[in-house]
Amino acid sequence: MPDDPLVDSARDRLQPLLIVCVLAVASLIVAFLGATPARVSATELLGETRTAGEAAFIASHRGGGAAAPENTLPAITAALAAGFDYVEVDVALTADRHPVLLHDATVDRTTDGHGRLSSLTLAEVRALDAGSWFGQEYAGTPIPTLAEFLDVLAGSGRRAIVELKGEWDPAAVEAAIAEVLARDLERRIAISSFDARTLAAAEAASTVIPRLFSLRALPRDVVSAAKEAMVRGIIVRRKAILDRPEVVDELHSAGIRVVVYTLNSDTQWDEVTALGVDGIVTDDPATLSMWQQGVAGER
Repeated sequence: MPDDPLVDSARDRLQPLLIVCVLAVASLIVAFLGATPARVSATELLGETRTAGEAAFIASHRGGGAAAPENTLPAITAALAAGFDYVEVDVALTADRHPVLLHDATVDRTTDGHGRLSSLTLAEVRALDAGSWFGQEYAGTPIPTLAEFLDVLAGSGRRAIVELKGEWDPAAVEAAIAEVLARDLERRIAISSFDARTLAAAEAASTVIPRLFSLRALPRDVVSAAKEAMVRGIIVRRKAILDRPEVVDELHSAGIRVVVYTLNSDTQWDEVTALGVDGIVTDDPATLSMWQQGVAGER
């Protein structure tokens, strides 16, 4: 059949239009991808995987609880000023769903108050003295809010591991993540939790901010568990690692980092360093730092 001039003319006009449409869509895709921040890699946040005997990074436990009342701004400020790799803090929710820094389920041990944090409002929590138990020079020190901690961290230029204590609902996680994003800290903070649902909510709130799975015991297939949770690493008890030392290499082969808590003696540090763990959480970061320097000097 001979070509129809009218059809040819319509085709000629349609092809440039299709090209323009395709290019427009492509431009939108490129713009979208370019505007979406890249997920923080394990290497960017936690460094290269360590080898046996190599110094692990140091995370100051509970915001530097050896120098000042744990999880308070004086402790955190001191730890950040000392130059440790990370400050680790615990964040939990008040009765009216405000995130504050506290490790225990109750306020009894570290304040002059009593009762479960989950039954106290933010105003009630802020009225407590969280410093006198440690020393009179800290009398009147309040329990800080997450926002106050993030402000201090933002000004320090350093990094943090933020453990979300207990089970968090998606709205509470999203609000906490929003505070991190508002200060451009998504590449300097790792969110950790023992609760898989909380970690899932953190992933839904931000695909950029890295997450660490806190574990008391290792699952049978820890690599698969970590991959399913889409975490950059695990934070695990020393005993669990010593019972199954081979998992360090298994996790490293999968690009997953291994952090061990909470180690406070040279014997413990030596045991896990020999296995090539990537990070150590400690109440005594200053002594651990000196120990690492001494070991390095002996090589």
